[in-house]
Amino acid sequence: MSPKRVILHVGTPKTGTSYLQDVLFSNRDSLAGQGVLYPADRFDGHFLAALDLMRLPWGGLETQAVGAWDQLAEKVRDWQGSTAIISHEILATASRTQIRKALESLGHPDTEIHVVLSARDLVRQIPAEWQENIKHRRTISYRRFLAQVQDPDRTGRIATWFWGVQEIPDILNRWGAELDPSRVHVVTVPKPGAPKTLLWERFADAFSLDGLDLDLHVERANPSLGVPETALIRRINKTSNADVEPGAYRPLVRELLAHQTLSKRSDSPRLALPPDVWTWADDLSHAWVDELRERRYDVVGDLDDLIPDSSPVPFSDPDRPRHREVNAAALEAIRALLLEGARMRQVETDLRDELRETQIALERAYLRPTYRAREKIVRSAEDKGWGRRLLGFYRRVRGRSSRPA
Repeated sequence: MSPKRVILHVGTPKTGTSYLQDVLFSNRDSLAGQGVLYPADRFDGHFLAALDLMRLPWGGLETQAVGAWDQLAEKVRDWQGSTAIISHEILATASRTQIRKALESLGHPDTEIHVVLSARDLVRQIPAEWQENIKHRRTISYRRFLAQVQDPDRTGRIATWFWGVQEIPDILNRWGAELDPSRVHVVTVPKPGAPKTLLWERFADAFSLDGLDLDLHVERANPSLGVPETALIRRINKTSNADVEPGAYRPLVRELLAHQTLSKRSDSPRLALPPDVWTWADDLSHAWVDELRERRYDVVGDLDDLIPDSSPVPFSDPDRPRHREVNAAALEAIRALLLEGARMRQVETDLRDELRETQIALERAYLRPTYRAREKIVRSAEDKGWGRRLLGFYRRVRGRSSRPA
């Protein structure tokens, strides 16, 4: 038996997806009790499933993803409640063949399937995408990134990925090809200055979560950085990538420095587009909105949210940031690393003390007369056939699978 409805949220990145997914994951037990399935045993479960579906290499994580999509789809098909939700932004770049496989594995056409795409205006998305590249260890300059994004041939890896997850009409065309337009939903990210709760209200509307008892206070997020902070992370990448393994980079650089420390510097100039690129992105945005109006998708919000503000944000070049601003950001980064180093040294000291206490306790146990007597009896029995059989029986009864050291 399948659920009455499956909702596939397929992107795009930097549209509140981290917050949405954390709310769904944190409330998955409560949701299940209210008939809604969010099938994930770990917070990145849908990410692994998306990697598996699209066979994407991802720094070795793809090895953990083998079979993840089929397992996810099976949980959805077996759900007997009203709704099942799948959400990850990299699904935006799936090919038509992969999309067809995804839909069929979830029960299409017999199951009612809805596709949701959250979208933000292109003028904000382009700088955000470059910043995400930097936070994932890339060292590409902003100007070079912009040139690749604007390349009409879109042959480079940067351009291929960017347009795969950001070209709204194409994503909707691929994912909505086999669905009625009424089952394709576009959630627009509100313009700057809108109430903070408005985006969640739109998500709740699109996912039919209105009125459900959910805890919306979650910690995981993907905050943005300013110009000097992003420039600093890029410099760190250029000098440290060869020596810092990806497993250490994520907690130290991306999480500790970028998300927990540098993102709090709200007075720094914001990333923006240079005037020539802003005009190009503005023209493209208007063309996209015109096309979406003709397709008559279900829009939660307002398509005008995808039109950039008429007054561009002042451009501050992250390739040539002000040294004083970068130095101030670097001092905060060093402070954060010193505090983390001190915390880890304390953890190391506590573990050493605990290990020393354990060793002393073991040594005392070995010195007890009763222990020495038991050890002598066991060694004597092990030298005799009947003793070995008796000890074997005793260990099986006790559930022990190996001899004591």
